[in-house]
Amino acid sequence: MADELLDHAPGKAFIADAGYDSNRFRQAIRERKKRAVIGSKPERPRKLPKSRELYAKRYLIECFFHNLKRFRAIAARFEKTARNFLALTQLACAWLSLAPN
Repeated sequence: MADELLDHAPGKAFIADAGYDSNRFRQAIRERKKRAVIGSKPERPRKLPKSRELYAKRYLIECFFHNLKRFRAIAARFEKTARNFLALTQLACAWLSLAPN
């Protein structure tokens, strides 16, 4: 599935967490002329370099999804229809954007 995700990823960099860290996947990113910004897995003998500035943006997005999942109805997907789930998600995003940090 990761290769399919890469086929539809726009931009000049592919930012991901350590779960996507493999030599084969990094090579696929290079073949598409993108920059791999991926954290190294702990079992790698030598950590690979990454852009700390871009990786910090990935962390912000991860924190946003964590905050979004604090809404129990979204995390448990109480709304079964796509329309209602989208509306609830948009409402939660608006709430998060208006709430003070």
